[in-house]
Amino acid sequence: MKAKNNNIKTLDQFKDKHYGKIETTERDELESGYENFRIGAMIHDARIQKGLTQGELAEKVGTTKSYISKIENNVKEARFSTLQKIVELGLGGHLELSIKV
Repeated sequence: MKAKNNNIKTLDQFKDKHYGKIETTERDELESGYENFRIGAMIHDARIQKGLTQGELAEKVGTTKSYISKIENNVKEARFSTLQKIVELGLGGHLELSIKV
């Protein structure tokens, strides 16, 4: 029988230890960075699903392939208006926004 590993932590415990509790500067930066990464990954996945290259998506939106690449690879944050164009004009989708308090 295997011994129990007491060093296993949940993701929240790991983040608390290494980045601080929720609403601390370091933790907020981590969470914000994750959200930007997630947006880029969702755009990438949707673009691939639609069978578009970065260049084709950029052309539909009126921007550059380089800009799309930077958003997808979490190098640059997209403005809300640009994100809306990418989703609606470029991907033919609908952008939904929610606020949690």
